[in-house]
Amino acid sequence: MSEWQEIVTPGRFAGQTAIVTGAASGIGRATALRVAREGGHVVASDVSQEGLDKLLAEHPELDLVAVVGDITTEDAVQRVVAAASGRVDALANVAGIMDSFQPVHELDDATWDRVLGVNLTSMMRLMRAVLPLMLEAGVGSIVNVSSEAGLRGSAAGAAYTTSKHAVIGLTRSSAVMYGRKGIRVNAVAPGGTRTNIHAEFASELAMEVLGPLMQANIPPIAEAEELAAGITFLLSRDGSNVNGVVLASDNGWNAI
Repeated sequence: MSEWQEIVTPGRFAGQTAIVTGAASGIGRATALRVAREGGHVVASDVSQEGLDKLLAEHPELDLVAVVGDITTEDAVQRVVAAASGRVDALANVAGIMDSFQPVHELDDATWDRVLGVNLTSMMRLMRAVLPLMLEAGVGSIVNVSSEAGLRGSAAGAAYTTSKHAVIGLTRSSAVMYGRKGIRVNAVAPGGTRTNIHAEFASELAMEVLGPLMQANIPPIAEAEELAAGITFLLSRDGSNVNGVVLASDNGWNAI
């Protein structure tokens, strides 16, 4: 099988402003770079100052603005949107964290609150903040990153699985609500991807139950840039007739 290569479409996001969360590494970084390489002005958000500094230092030729902050807080959300200076054509909600595969009876409140806060509530808050701008403009595109764990119960622990299923519900509800207003809302469900998100089995039960399933079924790991290709297609006007979909970008894992 030939090696995948990224093919940039020059000017696809020319004159547009996009917000990308989780932009310091992994899928978020790849998405921010792809949009910027295709002519977009990108507000890159992440909790990592070091990662964002590195992103800007390595790509001074691109139109990137960094906003550091924890987007589970309303203050950070408002600072991200303010950096867009009143115009948001596209929002890529990529930021996310993993759990440690805990089933419900082993799950603590802190893990539950943190995972749902980052993976779900921050998405809702950013959508809530940018949608008035999109409604005023009569156009916009939002892509929320779910997961293979949003499609099945055998890919993560209870907190992560719940959060990623909920992302799909948030996406579909919003697609229906705003579709006739010119705003598209879609989701991407990655499978195994090379990112900086690491997960450890903190549960013997999860190891016993999920370990064999994952060893038998997980297809090859994808590069972050491969995920960014699907995300940017949905964000762009190339996806003008696509609304409310969940794009499984997982090398066929969802079909097993």
